[in-house]
Formats: sequence, structure tokens, C-alpha cells
Amino acid sequence: MAASDEATAGSGASVLPGHGRRGLVALATLRLLRRALPPDAPVELALGPGGEEVIRAGGSPAARIVVTDPDALGRLLWPPTPDRFGEAFLRGEIEIEGDLGAAIDAGRGLDLRRLAPPDLRRLLRWSAQLRRGASLPRTLDRVARLPGHPHSRARDLASVRFHYDVGNDFFGFWLDRRMTYSCAYFESPTDPAASLDAAQEAKLDLICRKLRLTPGLRLLDIGCGWGSLVQFAAERYGVRAVGITLSEPQASHAVARARGSGLGDRVRAEVRDYRDLGGLGSFDVVASVGMFEHVGRANLAAYFAAARDAVRPGGLFLHQGIATRRQPGRRRVRVRFAAGGFVGRYVFPDGELVSVEEAIYQARAAGFELLDVQSLRPHYSLTLEAWSRRLEERAADARRAAGDEVYRTWRLYLAAARQAFESGALDVVQLLLARPDVAGAASRPLRPWWWSGNA
Repeated sequence: MAASDEATAGSGASVLPGHGRRGLVALATLRLLRRALPPDAPVELALGPGGEEVIRAGGSPAARIVVTDPDALGRLLWPPTPDRFGEAFLRGEIEIEGDLGAAIDAGRGLDLRRLAPPDLRRLLRWSAQLRRGASLPRTLDRVARLPGHPHSRARDLASVRFHYDVGNDFFGFWLDRRMTYSCAYFESPTDPAASLDAAQEAKLDLICRKLRLTPGLRLLDIGCGWGSLVQFAAERYGVRAVGITLSEPQASHAVARARGSGLGDRVRAEVRDYRDLGGLGSFDVVASVGMFEHVGRANLAAYFAAARDAVRPGGLFLHQGIATRRQPGRRRVRVRFAAGGFVGRYVFPDGELVSVEEAIYQARAAGFELLDVQSLRPHYSLTLEAWSRRLEERAADARRAAGDEVYRTWRLYLAAARQAFESGALDVVQLLLARPDVAGAASRPLRPWWWSGNA
């Protein structure tokens, strides 16, 4: 029996208009794929531009995964790779209605060993048949193809701008009112989207308290983004603040906001690489919040050395960054986003994560004394939940500002990142470091001075 006849026999399925037996093969293939998913996965699969043919799950599905046509399914399955699912979503060949996280969970739980040998053979035959007749996929518009050596100054500039320069308006639709693009600090897990503004200010305040800010101190923010920390620190603590970023739109936004708030004489932001801090002078305190992911393992020593040289002896450095989780008894775990993966091509080119232990080792090797380590991992899952919800609520505006492909990229990235923090695959930590003064070890109070209220 031919593959198409085999798929048609006893299926009782209707044929998608214009697709004939090919549509039936695609629908039968989806039925087999549903059996390969975890039985309790709260998702249903559908085929057709509007999901006309539905393969239902038991109970109430949290998500509906719609494959637009047989060609899209053929491209998706042959050869099957995780990146193909993401790329199909960016093209609009897959639509996900409802909880995107549930759909990602289901996809990760796909296991062909759940299929009986005859069904597995059918799946392979039908997948190959669908692929042979499929048209070529549409080329994606926004793919990182960066020349030069990874983490050279020129390439870091290009990679940062690839990620951030999709438009201030786009980020403004779903970030907090201060446009803080890093982990927030929540008091309660309830309704994170509603409390995002307060949680981001709580995070900024926590940083300021850890750095023991007082009026007149000089603060350097390495990777200042849109200037939320330098603005907050000048406004609430009376410091003089300098922020650096590689993104021109971010620096311009930070400068304009400072001037609009009457802080133009105390806050400035400029486009500058962290390796080129000469000429800025010495600072009482230094912070780096959420830019560590761009540094790269090979440049960790240069990064911590730059922060050490920028802060005066006896001064403090607050480092916040995402890290991989190290498993006891195993070699250090390092995740490189750059090696051709989905995140490296479409989100964070040349991004690279290391373990907390390695970051601490490099900080100490640069001459810093470690004062405190705090994990904010559960706070980042709440932050990502809030960002995802706000992005989806402003979907129409986001698409108008940056295009459908950018909207889809961030929707998928935020949902997948949230799961990584919820599962513990990723962590985010604050390291409070001190540069010893001429007498040796840094002199500090015996108890954490930043504890106040619910901090």
C-alpha cells in the first residue's frame, strides 16, 4: 500500500482544500506526532491556515499548535532539528495559540520511542514524502551574519546592535516605565505584570544600597542600556553617574531622559566599549547589570580587570549576570549561544554563559574581594513572565514598530528563557565585590548593610 493510501485508509479525515491526499498524509503524520508527545501534554495539534483539522488532546489544552499546510510540515520534519521548529515559528508556518511555554514544553518532551515500530516506520515514510513535495522555505529577514573574530571590538559592536537596535519603541511596549532590561526584584509572585514597575525599582534600589551610594559619589554603569540605573541612582541617591553602552539609540535615550528629568548635569551616557574606559577617570563605585552575557569566556579576565581599574581602591563593584548551573561532580558547564544555534542566529549573536563559580574565580583573579553572592533566579522567571504577557498584550503595536518576525523572535525567546530559569538550567546572580585598598583587604561592616525592609 502506498504511503498516501495507507494514511487515508480508515482515517475518516476530511481533505484540506487544494491539498488532496497530501493533506491526508500530513494529517495522519500529525496524529502520529501527537502520540509521540507526553500523554498528559496540554496541547492540541492542528493543520491548515486556520487550524481547520484538529487533533485534540485530553482535557482542556493550554496551547494549540497550528501547522499551516503540508509543505510547512514537510520542511519541519525533514531533517528534524530543534532549530527548525523555531524557524518555522518565525516564518509563520507554525502558529501557537495560548500558552507558548506549554507548547515549548511539549516539543521538548517529544519522544519517538513512544511510537510502536510500525508507527515509527510510517512516520519516517510520510515525513520523507511530505519533504519531497515541499516548496523551499521563505528566507528569514533578520539573521546574524557577523564578520570578524568573536568578541573583537568591531564584532561586539555589531552583535550588540543586532540585538538592541530593533527600536526603542519596540522595547518600550513591554519593558517597565524605566526600560530596565534585566532581572527585576519581586516582593510577591502574584501578578508580576502589574507589579513590574515596582519590582524593577526595587532591583535598582537593592543595587544602590549594596553599593552604599551617598550624594556626590561617582558611579560607572558598564552596559547601561537605556539608563535606568544611572537615572535612578542620581535621582534617589544624588550621585554623579556615567553609563556606557555600544548601542547609539540606547545612549541617546538615556541622555534625553536625564535632560528631561533635570539631571543632565549629573547623568551622562555614551557609546563606549568596556575595554576603552581610559579617560573617564576613577569611580567610587561600578556596576554592570545584564551585559556579562556579551563578554565571552575568553574575555572574562579583561572584563573584571576593566572594572577593577575603573573603581578606586576600597570601592565596590556590583556585577549582575546570567550564568549556567554547575552540576556537582561534573565538569564546568558552559553554554555558548554563538555556535550556530537558534539564539546565536536570531537573538544574541556571540552570547556566551559561564558558571557562577567561574565568574567568581575570574573576579578574584583580577584582584577583587568577594563580599556577597545572591541568586535572583526565581525573580527572573517572574520578570520573563511579565515581559511575555506585556509583549503579547501589545502585539499589534510591536509588529507595527519592528515587524512580525522581530515580534515572533522575542515572543519565543522570552518564553523559552522563562522555562530555563524555572527549571534551574539558568541562574542569575549578583556578586558584590570590593577592590582592596592600600592596607590590603577591604574594610566593611560586619553585617550586610543593604538589608532593610523586605530586601
